[in-house]
Amino acid sequence: MNFRNKYLLILSLLPELAMAEGLNQANTSWVLTSTALVLFMTLPGLSLFYAGLVRSKNVLSVLMQCFAITCIVSILWLVGVYSFIFTDGGEMQWFIGGASKVFMPDLTTASLVGDIPETVFFMFQMTFAIITPALIVGAFAERMKFSAMLWFSALWLIVVYMPICHWIWGGGWLADLGVMDFAGGIVIHVNAGISALVTALVLGKRKGFPTTAMPPHNMTMVVTGAGMLWVGWFGFNAGSALTADGSAGMAMLVTHLGAATGSLTWMFLEWIKFGKPSVLGIVTGMVAGLGTITPASGFVGPAGAIVIGFTAGLVCFYATQYVKRVLKIDDSLDVFPVHGVGGIVGSLLTGVFAASSLGGLGLGGVSISHQVAVQALAVVVTIAWSAGFSYLILKLIEKLIGLRVSVDEEIEGLDIVLHEETGYHNL
Repeated sequence: MNFRNKYLLILSLLPELAMAEGLNQANTSWVLTSTALVLFMTLPGLSLFYAGLVRSKNVLSVLMQCFAITCIVSILWLVGVYSFIFTDGGEMQWFIGGASKVFMPDLTTASLVGDIPETVFFMFQMTFAIITPALIVGAFAERMKFSAMLWFSALWLIVVYMPICHWIWGGGWLADLGVMDFAGGIVIHVNAGISALVTALVLGKRKGFPTTAMPPHNMTMVVTGAGMLWVGWFGFNAGSALTADGSAGMAMLVTHLGAATGSLTWMFLEWIKFGKPSVLGIVTGMVAGLGTITPASGFVGPAGAIVIGFTAGLVCFYATQYVKRVLKIDDSLDVFPVHGVGGIVGSLLTGVFAASSLGGLGLGGVSISHQVAVQALAVVVTIAWSAGFSYLILKLIEKLIGLRVSVDEEIEGLDIVLHEETGYHNL
């Protein structure tokens, strides 16, 4: 099956719920499982991964941010974000969906999207919307006000994520052009990565960066979270097939291979460059591999996954070094060089390795050059939209309530200052 127009097919089925093939229990079971796996990526996977990377005085603030984002995105998804992505927008369909499913007034246990319950599809897509703004947390860790974080995440979901997601997955203008983004290389990783870069630039550096060492306070927590991300990512990518069949199996296989290759590539580069391979390096390479294979996961074969994973480890490793050491941008947890750069690279390579001549599932009758051009256009548009509106949202919040805690509060740590709690008690 060619998944190029998967979401267009889903969109066409929405007005005729429960009139299609009927419920498929196998597909429903798999997407239910995938939904839990994707939420597992955020709570607890990403939460622990990020929390271990910051200093001990800020560990609870990161956990709190991921938890709160999960809650607020879930409510906004019901209020209208889902509707404006996945329903017919009429004359504005090219840009945004419609309001027919605001608060889901007609939702019942019998409602279907294709051959799975709409409740399951609603939840599955919600978990994608949850993890995307949660990724951006890594860029402003240890210095943003909690209130500013809440406002930014909510506004960003509506103004940035919602239209881009509709353009690609909801039958918008980029979908009409034939862009290929199986599980969110553009919608999620490019989008979040660019916003992370803008946020880091607007907020400015943490006090002491880059001269003061700010190592992870708990690498055991980091590796635990990274392992949860790897496992949860199978729901992310293989679940996006929306079927329990060979396509989901292939997506799972190439996802695993991309992660493993990205890990080893980063590890060996670090070993060669710095003399020793680090645990932080191998898990960061895994995340780079996962993010880069994501847009291609339903379109490429195993050999393509190895090439994409290797490219991810190589490019994201040097991008991280360049952003930190040369540009001296304090993207605290490397969201842009890992997720943003990885998403860009993976989205472009999708147009190459999806070709049947290179072991992929096919390009639907277009040439590699044509598909790469479409992929590049989608990437450029996403970069422009995400960067421009992220900047405007941040500046609006800065003017109204302020973005950063004070220098003294930053030194004391966000756990005590914002939440009156500490992650660890001295015995």
